[in-house]
Amino acid sequence: MSKILRINTRTREYRFEELGQYAGLGGRALTSRVVLNEVPATCHPLSAANKLVISGGILAGTTAANSGRSSVGAKSPLTGGIKESNVGGQFAHKLPRLGLIAIIFEDKPEADAPFCKVLIKKDSVEFLDAADIMGKDNYAAHEVVKAAFGEKVVTAMVGPAGEQCLMAATIQFSDPDGRPSRSAGRGGMGAVMGSKKIKAVILDPEGKEAVEMADVEKFKTARKRWVDILMGHPVTSQGLPTYGTAILVNIINEAGALPTKNFRSGRFDGAAKISGEAMTETIKARKGQYKHGCHTGCVIQCSQVYNDKNGDYLTTGFEYETIWGFGANILVDDLDDIAMMDRVCDEKGMDTIEMANTIAMAMEAGLVKWGDGKGVIALLKKVGSADPLGRILGNGTVFTAQAFGVDRVPVVKKQALPAYDPRVVKGVGVTYSTTPMGADHTAGYAVCQNVLKVGGDVPSHGKAGQVEVSKNLQIATAAVDSLGLCLFVAFAVLDTPDALGVVADLVSAYTGKPYSVDDIVNLGVNTLKDELAFNAAAGFTSKDDQLPDFFKNEPLPPHNLAWDFTAEEMQAAKV
Repeated sequence: MSKILRINTRTREYRFEELGQYAGLGGRALTSRVVLNEVPATCHPLSAANKLVISGGILAGTTAANSGRSSVGAKSPLTGGIKESNVGGQFAHKLPRLGLIAIIFEDKPEADAPFCKVLIKKDSVEFLDAADIMGKDNYAAHEVVKAAFGEKVVTAMVGPAGEQCLMAATIQFSDPDGRPSRSAGRGGMGAVMGSKKIKAVILDPEGKEAVEMADVEKFKTARKRWVDILMGHPVTSQGLPTYGTAILVNIINEAGALPTKNFRSGRFDGAAKISGEAMTETIKARKGQYKHGCHTGCVIQCSQVYNDKNGDYLTTGFEYETIWGFGANILVDDLDDIAMMDRVCDEKGMDTIEMANTIAMAMEAGLVKWGDGKGVIALLKKVGSADPLGRILGNGTVFTAQAFGVDRVPVVKKQALPAYDPRVVKGVGVTYSTTPMGADHTAGYAVCQNVLKVGGDVPSHGKAGQVEVSKNLQIATAAVDSLGLCLFVAFAVLDTPDALGVVADLVSAYTGKPYSVDDIVNLGVNTLKDELAFNAAAGFTSKDDQLPDFFKNEPLPPHNLAWDFTAEEMQAAKV
């Protein structure tokens, strides 16, 4: 049975623990329960009282398709509430082979203590000097680590932004190609890791213990059906593998919901130039990869490898939200410039959604002109440096807006809004407002029903059904994150009657214990209850569950719709 590794970052003591009160949990359910139980809700997020938890999902380490996601949890420096940041990469695949489901980093070293690399083995932990990678961008730092531990080494590291404990800092996880390209992006988890003086977590390459299966034949049967479900749905078998998540650029633009020029319009004239179709054609012409998995066992393959004009690698995991944020939102229509912005964010360790909105604040303030891609790249490169402007930008949208006197600030709970305007896609607006995570599309992706018509049809322009669909999706997403499954399996699950039963069979065959669809639902409900309880203790109220006023006061062209929910109406979205 997998254990929890608990590491004191000040004393450098550690112990391997049985799951105890955390038995039956994984992923987001585990990280959020630990944060609720063990972190004082009123503590400073960068203090010794906060804890950083990295956990694989309940199905981590199995061969179930798309079960390799990791959850990173803590009190967020950005929102001041609970946070789970979900990420691909190889970490959740490797962790169970060391006999672990989660790592809890506790306490905080003295201010003058050096950063370290934490090498985790099956029965021991080593604290190594990090001087050789300090101050380095993530790709260069990862090359140093690979030289010491081998090409296939699995890591989680912070870049210069995390070293400086900036609120937009990510933790970068290594992907199947050995690149530090997968971001635990939202909420400033990199700042928490930086506060613990950890530059990199390294999983022992020698740890190769196979995960034991309670009922091998039952698992094989369920696994085969699970693959058939994912490969039988047009979104997960055709749309996402061919065009990645950027397939949404044209779709959301056509729907009039593509936030443009800091949420002033729902359509961008340059959308076709930055669309998934344009991206895939560019990738093909430059001999990149338009089908690519972010972790071992992915059958959807919605990631990609994007090369520059010379055919040299530039970035991977080129997501719709990144393309929107550094594209339509700031009026840039050059894919190469946007790809370079994505690469700089990976190098410095910064959340692309937060930083794209931050750049919009810089444009509002006149630091750089709208549409100036090269100017944006230069600004992003300042983050993690000694330049005070880099410190301001690296602390995110709200901080930058305050520094420059900007009043048009698209955030909920101090976290920047993603790539769907809530005045038009109202179900996702309910999610932005009510999720414990701060503005987060993945917490309850009502775009499915509002725009894509997957799993039902809830017209996006009206209020009817939006609270209900958001609530149900928030429950489902919390369960998916806890199981360690990729969120994109939801497209197929929503349209396949036996899908949840198959997932329950996978868990039951793996653990040897009965597991039902009701157990999956309860997993999601209880996770949300934990998160809401933490936020309530941290001081959040219904007044925090609302969009900024300009969404109510400014109808969005071309449909001229405004946000028309009250915070009180949306309390029905809470479990």
